[in-house]
Amino acid sequence: MTTELVTGKQGRPHIDGDDVGSLTAAIAGHGDYLLQRADGTWPAITMQDANHALIPTLNLLVEGRYARVTAAESVVIESGQSGQKRNDLVCLKYTRDSNQIESVAWTVIKGTPTAGTPADPTVPAGSILGGSATAYAKIARIPLDGLTPGTPVMLAGRLHPIVDMWDSATLYDSGGWTVSRRGRLVCVRFQGSIAGGSWDSGVCPYTLPAACRPPFEVNAACTVHNGQTSRMLIVVPDGVIRVSNMGAAGSTQTCVGFLVYPIG
Repeated sequence: MTTELVTGKQGRPHIDGDDVGSLTAAIAGHGDYLLQRADGTWPAITMQDANHALIPTLNLLVEGRYARVTAAESVVIESGQSGQKRNDLVCLKYTRDSNQIESVAWTVIKGTPTAGTPADPTVPAGSILGGSATAYAKIARIPLDGLTPGTPVMLAGRLHPIVDMWDSATLYDSGGWTVSRRGRLVCVRFQGSIAGGSWDSGVCPYTLPAACRPPFEVNAACTVHNGQTSRMLIVVPDGVIRVSNMGAAGSTQTCVGFLVYPIG
């Protein structure tokens, strides 16, 4: 039989990493993800010195496999070359041996030096869920410019706690402006009027906190009751929210606009 009741009693050991990994990946996602710390922060790899990257205590899901770093580790970054740039990748390497024993270890894949724009090195193909005996999870990029390593860039995704999906708060609600957060979404609504000049704006008195700001400008059209004015509801990366006429003078009547964007 190929159909198995994984979480049922069989009178023998039968639940293995493939069972748990497949279930976890189906629920959480099939990629490589960092998990949030208890204090709400996200772990990040840093440079310990010019030749060592420091991996802090952290929790990872790698194609459904749960990996945990319980004490900080370091990996060696080979020295750069004067006048050359290079990208190295810090990876978690998964291995399954001939006895089906699984393990993980940190490794660095060195990039190719170049005087131009460096590219990330090629990571050997392999998938845990696909049954490969070896697979690599890209966790961070180390950019080197000459002899100097830059700040590591985290490449693994972030898997937010389930509670974030329903956690919500009203951030501001006054003067026709309503700003709220629903999990990882920010919702902005405006119902009111502004001056009728061709580029006049109405600015929300509330400025979004850093955690709720978009990485780039987001906007949505506002509907003016008599339809005479082109108007936009706009949120910019510094947290300012405004409604603006877009080059057409006209109505000062009430308009309504609504937009939603993801955060985190």
